[in-house]
Amino acid sequence: MRDSIRFLLGDQATELRCFNPTLTVLDWLRTQARRPGCKEGCNEGDCGACTVVVARSEAGRLRYRSVNACIQFLGALDGCQLLTVEDLQAPGNALHAVQHAMVEQHGSQCGFCTPGFIMSLFAMAKSEPEAPSDQKIDDILAGNLCRCTGYAPIVRAAKQIYVSERGDRFDQREAETVARLSALHDEETIHVEYQDRLFIAPASSDELAATLLEHPAATILAGSTDVGLWVTKQMRPLDTIVWIGRVHELREIQDSAEGLEIGAAVTYAEAVESIAALYPDFAELVRRLGSAQIQNVGTIGGNIANGSPIGDSSPALIAMGAVLHLRRGHERRATQLEDFFLGYGRQDRSPGEFIERIFVPRPPLGARYRAYKVSKRFDQDISAVMGAFLLRLVGERVVEITIAFGGMAAIPQRARTAEASLREQIWNEASVHKAQQAMEEDFQPISDMRASGRYRMRVAKNLLMRLYLETTSTVETRLVGDRTLAHA
Repeated sequence: MRDSIRFLLGDQATELRCFNPTLTVLDWLRTQARRPGCKEGCNEGDCGACTVVVARSEAGRLRYRSVNACIQFLGALDGCQLLTVEDLQAPGNALHAVQHAMVEQHGSQCGFCTPGFIMSLFAMAKSEPEAPSDQKIDDILAGNLCRCTGYAPIVRAAKQIYVSERGDRFDQREAETVARLSALHDEETIHVEYQDRLFIAPASSDELAATLLEHPAATILAGSTDVGLWVTKQMRPLDTIVWIGRVHELREIQDSAEGLEIGAAVTYAEAVESIAALYPDFAELVRRLGSAQIQNVGTIGGNIANGSPIGDSSPALIAMGAVLHLRRGHERRATQLEDFFLGYGRQDRSPGEFIERIFVPRPPLGARYRAYKVSKRFDQDISAVMGAFLLRLVGERVVEITIAFGGMAAIPQRARTAEASLREQIWNEASVHKAQQAMEEDFQPISDMRASGRYRMRVAKNLLMRLYLETTSTVETRLVGDRTLAHA
């Protein structure tokens, strides 16, 4: 057992003991590491002013990811290299190519958000070997807000990076950094005490199971994109935190003839390519559900375990027929994802039990899958309604259909009455209209700050009609069952 976390702060080896389990990377950087370049803006992972870059060794190479320091807990840095804007300048204050591009393109106005933009661009430069498209640049920068509305020069700076000399001292020292990070890895469970609080990071699934039996009331921490807000916005005291980021079994994706086995600690960024190969609409959903910083740390398992009625991944996975695999001690069980949600804030999970993995089956041959997100803002906004559909026809007859919604009830939920009205019917406007009316038996949506109940019902009905129009169009069929996109 180890009583400390170990990481590199830039090139400096750092070992910390006796820290508050809910201390954020942002607060530690500004108050203890004395690195003020990282700014506090929203303190909820939206504005990007706090963006830092975390590098981890993967398959002998460094993988750089932008993250929001304001909601990332300090303990999650174990085994990585943390880079802030202060690390980019070389000895003698020579600017990095990213900084130089921002200067030349006049990308900084008031300057408050600039360090966050620079770190997002740095992560882009290290992760994208070829010049990204305009859309990709917009996606990468969607998690950084400029209150001076200076996006055009920042985008020009992003493009300039790829016409300048690409190599830098981080590339030159990659092998050395990989070796130093590898030396930090061990199979020890981390156990840090702070006053009457605990931070525990098991190194295996067996140790995680044992830890949660001993501490059944502990808060399980994955990417902290939700749990972080419990601390920064709700001011909730969390006495025992169990971080699953070191459990290698939970970070694996296994592809088989039956489908995908996705570990509960796999992030959106890591899972999207594999899932989208089977269900292409999932890629667009992930692109919109959060910024690059959120996708880099937010986990599918965490989104499910929190049980939010407006979590986007759950209805999308329900429509795929996803199955949850849970574990408590030595006992394991499986349940359909749709059966996991019991009521608002309640899931079918006992104290000490945790999600090990999510199984996503391959779609039936000839199936059509759609996932539609409706929100007030296109990027990084919580859905008013999230609809996901799986449809399979034989000729013009509906032989299989799954309709799942988020935002329409207290839990992610299927429209079973509407499904039943469509099954074995001819797929035409008349049957769709009948199913639209049946939805009123499935849902009684509430009104809140995001949408009225009446609006939600209208949107849900319209999304079903959209499915019909798209799947009967001669322009695009988008079959997913044979893992291809068919265009007329």
